[in-house]
Amino acid sequence: MATFQFDFVGPERTLYSGQIEAVQLPGVEGEMTVLPGHAPVLTALKVGVIVINEAGHNGKRVLVRGGFADIGPTSVTVIAERANPFEEISPASIDADIEALQLQRDATTDFAKREEIDGQIVQLQDAKVALSF
Repeated sequence: MATFQFDFVGPERTLYSGQIEAVQLPGVEGEMTVLPGHAPVLTALKVGVIVINEAGHNGKRVLVRGGFADIGPTSVTVIAERANPFEEISPASIDADIEALQLQRDATTDFAKREEIDGQIVQLQDAKVALSF
């Protein structure tokens, strides 16, 4: 199968750089799978799971919390606000993130901010289920 270059950069480190067959992204407008030859797109990412499919391997999963994906026919670059490989995540760490968001929500009276935080909480809960804890 054809491959393309995938670069995944988090705030502290490069999480992945190499040739892959496909990548699944949690776009703000919906989940999307990128294959070689994809039309150019720039999309924002929501909280969710990125699945990186290397040649002959099952998908490597990474929990991402926001960011952007620059998609082209021969490469994809993801710049994440926050990201952790599946191996580094525990149910307790996701629960701690949810609790921190709930405290932020309770501390604000800004309705739009509360709605945004509620959405992030739901997305983290969904990600926890998707990661099969």
